[in-house]
Amino acid sequence: MTTPKQMWEQQQSQMQRVKNSGIISCNGSPIKDDKEEEMSRSALAIFRAKEEEIERKKMEVRNKVHAQLGRVEEATKRLAEIREELEALTDPMRKEVGTIRKRIDAVNKELRPLGQSCQKKEREYKEALEAFNEKNKEKAQLVTKLMELVGESEKMRMRKLEELSKNVDTVK
Repeated sequence: MTTPKQMWEQQQSQMQRVKNSGIISCNGSPIKDDKEEEMSRSALAIFRAKEEEIERKKMEVRNKVHAQLGRVEEATKRLAEIREELEALTDPMRKEVGTIRKRIDAVNKELRPLGQSCQKKEREYKEALEAFNEKNKEKAQLVTKLMELVGESEKMRMRKLEELSKNVDTVK
């Protein structure tokens, strides 16, 4: 079984190979073959799997927080009812109930910032993902432009070579 660190290293390695797949050889044509295409697809699949895993974990955390909030609210209601009954009976356990109520209030105070932190991190994640997608789109546009420029350059050089060849033939 692959550890998360190994998966991350594999993903980084494949991402580097994808970045290098657009390298230009000495004769000016792009180096591409089926293996590099497969590596691109594999890197994309790994990226998508990671995104799905992140989304799944995010949902798990959100569900846990909501479940915990629900349990705390139920516990608070139950304790309030118990406290009312105890006050009516002037129960000797009043001190313990007060202590527990204070602990519940403290937990509630701790839960609020955690919920806010979850929401903030969700926003940050969405912003980072959007920035990533924008840069990826920009890269694709630049690669397309590069391919066009390389193609034009090759055509111009071929025309010049043909002209030179004709000039050499006319010199004979």
